[in-house]
Amino acid sequence: MTDFRVGHGYDVHRFAEDRKLILGGVEIDFELGLLGHSDADVLLHAVSDALLGAAGLTDIGKHFPDTDATFKNIDSRILLRRVAELIKNEGYSVSNVDCTIVAQKPKLAPHIQNMKQNIAKDLSIDETRVNVKATTEEGLGFTGEMKGISAHAVALIVK
Repeated sequence: MTDFRVGHGYDVHRFAEDRKLILGGVEIDFELGLLGHSDADVLLHAVSDALLGAAGLTDIGKHFPDTDATFKNIDSRILLRRVAELIKNEGYSVSNVDCTIVAQKPKLAPHIQNMKQNIAKDLSIDETRVNVKATTEEGLGFTGEMKGISAHAVALIVK
């Protein structure tokens, strides 16, 4: 019998000046970046948490704490690859991930394909097994008010 596991991840970071905006490992030209200990890539953090949750391995905060200087300004693609290795060490493979970025601005459609490619590459899965979409909140809530960006991800892993 095959062991299927589902995990959900969520992350949020506030906007900050003098920071790069990086989502899905893609640097996006925008006047604001996201504040965080690492590169603050909310999309990859949500994907990482979904995968860790599916495997019962807690969350990225436990594995890559913001109190550890090793992870200061680290590229979240490195963290995602480490998460993939943790999943593999537990005997699982990633079946698919489905993600949603919640951002009023900037427009993300031109960057979605590159985000999908990065996630697929870092998880060593076919690009058809990764879905990334973006939505606004029509001016509502902290994302709608341009205070930050959030992301959700769902992952299926298989043993």
